[in-house]
Amino acid sequence: MEINIDNYFEKREIIFKWRSNTSLAHKVILAFLVACFTGIMAQVVIPLPWTPVPITLQTFAVLMAGIFLGRYWGGISMMMYLVVGLLGIPWFAGASGGIEAIISASGGYLLGFIFAALFLGYFVDKYVQSRKFLSMLGLMFFANFVFLYVPGLIQLSIWTHYATGITPGIWELLLMGVLPFIAGDILKIGGAATLTKLVTPKKA
Repeated sequence: MEINIDNYFEKREIIFKWRSNTSLAHKVILAFLVACFTGIMAQVVIPLPWTPVPITLQTFAVLMAGIFLGRYWGGISMMMYLVVGLLGIPWFAGASGGIEAIISASGGYLLGFIFAALFLGYFVDKYVQSRKFLSMLGLMFFANFVFLYVPGLIQLSIWTHYATGITPGIWELLLMGVLPFIAGDILKIGGAATLTKLVTPKKA
């Protein structure tokens, strides 16, 4: 079967324009669907014995939220994910939900989802060059290790202090909240950057 490359390029430009110019109702529906996808990916959980923060696949959904929905709406979809989960829908990691999730050891990462999606959505809409693989790889590394991990580690430190009475040092925080996840993050970031290159048009 012959693949029409020109048709492929044309269709991804049409889809990209549609998601930017579609009605408010459609944008809300798309944002909610991405929030649902994030909830599904969050159910793939690998607990680790030395940290209360598990490995999940939801980071991949967060990185792609801004790409698929663009600036503002990627972040809005993550706000939906957070708010609906706080209302009690069990779609956080391990089928959890409610206010307990935001005050848990991993609650800071949930807040970081919003900032990471807003950041990536802004760049993919504003700068055509950012849609290339290496550019997006760098942006996703920054979004992942700054916007996700900084609030995540702050919350983890606070939670550990109240749970154990001991404030962890930098090394203890890295061991619990960063180092176990680096290899998986690299794979998820690489996959998300590759998918971004494939689905986004390279014209303004």
